[in-house]
Amino acid sequence: MNTATGKSAKLGQWCGVVVFAVAMAWVESAVVLYLRSLTREFDPYQPHQTLLAQGIVVAELVREFATLLMLGSVGWLAGQTWRSRVGLAMVAFGVWDIFYYVFLKVMYGWPHSLLDWDILFLIPLPWWGPVLSPVLIALLMILWGTLVTQFERNHPPALSNGRVWIITLLGVFVALSVFMADALRVAGQGTDVIRRVLPAEFNWPLFIVALVLLSAPIVQELWGRFPRREFEANAVEAP
Repeated sequence: MNTATGKSAKLGQWCGVVVFAVAMAWVESAVVLYLRSLTREFDPYQPHQTLLAQGIVVAELVREFATLLMLGSVGWLAGQTWRSRVGLAMVAFGVWDIFYYVFLKVMYGWPHSLLDWDILFLIPLPWWGPVLSPVLIALLMILWGTLVTQFERNHPPALSNGRVWIITLLGVFVALSVFMADALRVAGQGTDVIRRVLPAEFNWPLFIVALVLLSAPIVQELWGRFPRREFEANAVEAP
């Protein structure tokens, strides 16, 4: 396969994954619209939330897990190497997450701003955060996934590059601790109490730390492409 054909194939895979993610985001937004129509609470940040039936809650938990499997599966099917598979899965997740909010805005005018609170996930405990927070993480996912799938390096870093992955996992842990802080605070008080939690503030400083840590793979990718080449070129030209 020549270079032009290879680049075209990679771009085609990327575009196919994006189309899938956008379509899936519409389905996800429609499901949420149906659920919120049942309670007439279109803004999830309600002081007196209507608790859904246990059967619906269980179905939601399974649906969230199935959503993650679907996004991961499309990346696995579209990619050829572990890097391209993971990268395309990250692109799918990021695009899906962003367009989920775009379509909610189209469907019923929410969120009103990027600082509106939303319940992001239910697994393993409810995640709360302003809409802007998952959108920022989604952008990092799309950027990293695009770098590793569309601008592949001749000698990509090994999966076992310990420092970068440890930093990234630490960023995941910090982000999750911010999202689930209020649920963790009442975790020992029973399911009903957890489901009624309404956070009052978001720990932006700690979340920014998480974003910096989560940026480690992107920094690694960029560092491997640009600074090193410039350094080597300067070294060759030096007398």
